[in-house]
Amino acid sequence: MGFEQLAELRDRLRSEKEQAKAATAKPAKRKPAPQAKAREQDPAVEAIWPLQKHFPLAFPVNPAPKVPLKEGIFKDAEQHLELLGITREQLKLGISTWCRGNRYWTSMVEDAPRLDLNGQPAGSVTAAQALYAKQQASRQRSQSRKQRAKPKAPAPAAAVEAPVEQAAE
Repeated sequence: MGFEQLAELRDRLRSEKEQAKAATAKPAKRKPAPQAKAREQDPAVEAIWPLQKHFPLAFPVNPAPKVPLKEGIFKDAEQHLELLGITREQLKLGISTWCRGNRYWTSMVEDAPRLDLNGQPAGSVTAAQALYAKQQASRQRSQSRKQRAKPKAPAPAAAVEAPVEQAAE
């Protein structure tokens, strides 16, 4: 038997083995991808993904830092609703969600260029806007700290008094 014939035999046996294995194997249950689950649950995220796909310079994917967006970006994006495949309300929700949060407010520094949908400069951040963003970031941090420091629900009064009575006896 020649080398070519042995290689052909080997390939045929492998193929038969894989087919037999596939035929006897139970079909694996497919778990939905984590992104699919998030898509179903959060309409804001569902609106942001098409923006990131079609306008990656204006809506960069994490971990890239966010950039200040042009004032009136909603009206510009509204012209692309068909391309994005979302409704006007979804677009509004997506952009408002995008422009909130520490990652966006951090990008809002004085004289930073504001970008349009294509990533081209279209104005700059004013001192008042930078100050507002800094205040918003500070407010969000303090609210987060308060929520983390908030004690759990107090125990029922009977449960608290019982050990005290037992200790007094």
